[in-house]
Amino acid sequence: MLIAGVALRRLARDRSNLFFMLIFPLALILVLGMAFGGASTPRLGLLDQDGGPLAARVVNALRHTPGVAVVAADDEGDLRTAVERGGLQAGLVIPAGYGAAVGSGGQAALRYLARPDRLAQQLGVTVQAVVTREAGTLRAARFAAAHGTGSFGEALTAADAFGPLVPAVRVTVRTTGTALFPATLSTYDVGAASQLLLFVFLTSLTGAVALIETRRLGVSRRMTATPTPVRTIMLGEAAGRIAVALLQGLIIMVGSALLFGVNWGDPLGAGALLAAFALVGSGAAMLVGAVLRSEQQAGGLGVLIGLGLGALGGSMVPIELFSDTMRAVAHLTPHAWAADGFAELVRRGGGIGDILPELGMLLAYAAALFLAGAWRFGKALTS
Repeated sequence: MLIAGVALRRLARDRSNLFFMLIFPLALILVLGMAFGGASTPRLGLLDQDGGPLAARVVNALRHTPGVAVVAADDEGDLRTAVERGGLQAGLVIPAGYGAAVGSGGQAALRYLARPDRLAQQLGVTVQAVVTREAGTLRAARFAAAHGTGSFGEALTAADAFGPLVPAVRVTVRTTGTALFPATLSTYDVGAASQLLLFVFLTSLTGAVALIETRRLGVSRRMTATPTPVRTIMLGEAAGRIAVALLQGLIIMVGSALLFGVNWGDPLGAGALLAAFALVGSGAAMLVGAVLRSEQQAGGLGVLIGLGLGALGGSMVPIELFSDTMRAVAHLTPHAWAADGFAELVRRGGGIGDILPELGMLLAYAAALFLAGAWRFGKALTS
């Protein structure tokens, strides 16, 4: 335990480690979630420069549109800035004179401000549908008023009353097969698991630098001169690596759940997957730390191997999007098995009993890596 405690204290003293363990993974989850839409309701900034009753109809229609959060704006410059900075997904400006123009049968152009992303384009379709529906009601009212059924205001009231009685177009959507990503699943949920696997493994491998430094400075060799058995030294070093990996994973899990509402599925299953993958990362760190001779080698190769296996194993692109051949190749890595386990928990509502094959493969990887690392580390200590 004392040897493992040294590993944790060394980790805490290096502030760069705290950044890569605490801040960077959560920031990356946030960026990926926002880039692919997230699970939040899109925010539409609305600036009514007209202030008349016809403009109020558009405002009221947008406020009652499901799936859109309307935010009032006071200035077009501020509205544009909020859209550019991502505080709002889009903005709509109703110009002054809108009511007079459309009330007399003329036209008025509404200005739609949006970011060049998928969510803003989808929101634009919704806004266009609302505006088009309002334009149809106004045309019907003008037609009725022009044919002597009363004033424009009376015709507009009648159009509002009879509008819901007109049979609407019914659209039926059927999805064949099983959706890869359920509609209730947010992109934060998808990205969080992949970032967890990427950073736990990457941090474990780069943590092999400390193990090499301990060997290079002769700390491990001097411990063998004490009554401490070699197996105790190896177990202590392994426990330190496991503690670091588990701490990294818990930070990502708890932080993403509290900050972004990430659903990790069955807690027991998620904890088991984290523990098994932490063992894999720790075993890889022990092997790298026992084989390589310099901290520079461990730092460079650790990043290269961590990113390479992460990309191949589905930690950067969901493994469901791989071809059949690449999916088979991906399952040569532990990342793919862990990703399958989290997919079962999060996307299909499975429990720990449903991920036993994945847990078994991860434990097999961990056992192989630990055995190889222990053999090589023991040889380095005694030679």
